[in-house]
Amino acid sequence: MNILILGSGGREHAFAWKISQSPLCSTVFVAPGNAGTASIATNLPIAYTDFVAIAEAIRMHQIELLIVGPEEPLVKGIVDFLRQQPDLASLRIVGPDAQGAQLEGSKDFSKQFMLRYGIPTAASKTFTITTLKEGLAYLANHPLPVVLKADGLAAGKGVIIAGTAAEAQQTMRDMLDGQKFGEAGSKVVVEQFLRGIELSVFVLTDGVNYKILPEAKDYKRIGEDDTGPNTGGMGAVSPVVFANETFLRKVEDKVVKPTLAGLQQEGIRYQGFIFIGLMKVNNEPFVIEYNARMGDPETEVVLPRIQTDFAELMVATADGDLDKITVQVSPQTAVTTVVVSGGYPDVYQKGKIISELERLDDVMAFHAGTLVQNGDVLTNGGRVLALTAQANSLENAVRKSQEAARTVQFDGKQYRKDIGLDLIRYSD
Repeated sequence: MNILILGSGGREHAFAWKISQSPLCSTVFVAPGNAGTASIATNLPIAYTDFVAIAEAIRMHQIELLIVGPEEPLVKGIVDFLRQQPDLASLRIVGPDAQGAQLEGSKDFSKQFMLRYGIPTAASKTFTITTLKEGLAYLANHPLPVVLKADGLAAGKGVIIAGTAAEAQQTMRDMLDGQKFGEAGSKVVVEQFLRGIELSVFVLTDGVNYKILPEAKDYKRIGEDDTGPNTGGMGAVSPVVFANETFLRKVEDKVVKPTLAGLQQEGIRYQGFIFIGLMKVNNEPFVIEYNARMGDPETEVVLPRIQTDFAELMVATADGDLDKITVQVSPQTAVTTVVVSGGYPDVYQKGKIISELERLDDVMAFHAGTLVQNGDVLTNGGRVLALTAQANSLENAVRKSQEAARTVQFDGKQYRKDIGLDLIRYSD
């Protein structure tokens, strides 16, 4: 079958790489794609929010399976739009409709959802511009540190952990009055700070049945030892040493099952990925957030470990047949180090020539923000490459991934040198 993947990052390159290995796949298209996807698939110069152009591409290229990578088209209703096209009724789609995508599209919606279905999460309260004065007073007496979250999509940068009441109050003013995150910050969720260790669990569901995919831990801050501002993600590791069988069973019983039951109870037919961001607090799972898609860069460590035909998994998800599939997972450890542009996550330059890619040995370079121009691979984003290594030990996977990050060259290159080191040192 012909398969279309929407997106332009490392997640979508990983999808294309995995799916192109399947005998079910004739041709893989990626819209808009990047330099990495161009080497294994056909890039289509279409924005992933241009729903009309996407529908036309599906017709033109006789697409039978669509996989939606990023959150923005899901929240804006790409699935709903395509379902309304009578001639595309037989199109298989992996991704929730707009109602289901509200799990990610609105932090307030997801918080209320968790409360309704008894899913463990941090205590919280939501404020808007009309309740700004009340919010500032609430923060004056809130235990510190305190977490403030923009309600809507903010490209992974809408979460601020404030260490003082003054910082928290200024952050709330910046979001609500200063529109720091635009419409995404029109509501602010104030949340109790949880002390623990973070990880992500990924669920694939066809609306009724589900499979739990390999878990991962990502590194969100720009600087070593988790310092500096949040980014879209600077690296990831899978599996996670502190997520033992007992803990993961708690996640399934206390989080996964009630989440899926809640979606069904609310009449939401959810066919796609649910990314569950968790905090392990005293061996108990607490949900920090939901995402309505796979994580990035977590996808770049999760997919290499999945040994089951990925196209077959996607078809089963769209067809409601996940109960007929067994997910086989490699016991190896995967580590990815993200190489980013100088200045990221703030102002950064594009168009820098990337060299030494051909020198990478036994490491997969997933392209996150690149393009090809006049035969050169150029930087075209803040996050440029996710360099994934697999090995029989965490130490060896870290070493191989870091060696790759040192090898690749472009002007202004930066990366974290401590990806995975906390897990090597970890003791429960």
